[in-house]
Amino acid sequence: MPEGDTVWRAARTLHEALAGCVLLRTDFRVPRMATVDLSGRVLLEVVSRGKHLLMRVEGGLTVHSHLGMEGSWRVRSNPPGGFGPAHQVRALLATGSHTAAGLRLPVLELLRTQEEFAAVGHLGPDLLGPDWDAGEAERRLVRGPDRALVEALLDQRNLAGIGNVYASELCFLARTSPWTPVGTLPAPLLARLLEAAKRLLEANKARVRRRTTGSARPERALAVYGREGRPCYRCGTEVRTGGHGPPERPRTVWYCPHCQPPET
Repeated sequence: MPEGDTVWRAARTLHEALAGCVLLRTDFRVPRMATVDLSGRVLLEVVSRGKHLLMRVEGGLTVHSHLGMEGSWRVRSNPPGGFGPAHQVRALLATGSHTAAGLRLPVLELLRTQEEFAAVGHLGPDLLGPDWDAGEAERRLVRGPDRALVEALLDQRNLAGIGNVYASELCFLARTSPWTPVGTLPAPLLARLLEAAKRLLEANKARVRRRTTGSARPERALAVYGREGRPCYRCGTEVRTGGHGPPERPRTVWYCPHCQPPET
């Protein structure tokens, strides 16, 4: 699933290509928006909110999308090239100079801009947004003290923008087992963890290749995520994976059993 930095970058790309321009053509290929036509309206701005994209259009309307596991937005200069298989395209928005296509979007809807809260109001502070508040994020994290740290970090109601990559990497940086109850962690450690989350997403939001280790070498860009069976850079122990979350929606976390020992 795309993480907050990926969605921020998508919003920036869309904003730079479309903002301030009149939409000459719109085509929404989902049932609830089949009759929507926004042509003739100016696209005012595109912003991200956690993992959500909000495309605000003249007349007090917002096109809201979520990328889910496999969704994406692509932008081409006119005349546009191919955007992939036609059956994967859920939306097309064209101006005089660019065309944007939303592919495989699990969420696509039209809202009144003043009612965006209905779609994103449940989210916690956005790590890449103007509302970022580390104190509020910490307060939300510890509301469920028995919850595993990895699950608390992934819950967008606590803080918005963290996905599997950052959840695994942050637990490693904190030298903490992903399954540690979040309520047992000292406040200073939580504060440092949130500081690291903010720093990493800010550092990576403009990069195509995400890095959390400080190394520019692609094979050493991440500490544990995706490195199952390979040696930990810190101690040499074999990186492992484990599961968490409800049985109907299991998720994977990567960790070093030596650097992140379980709580005893």
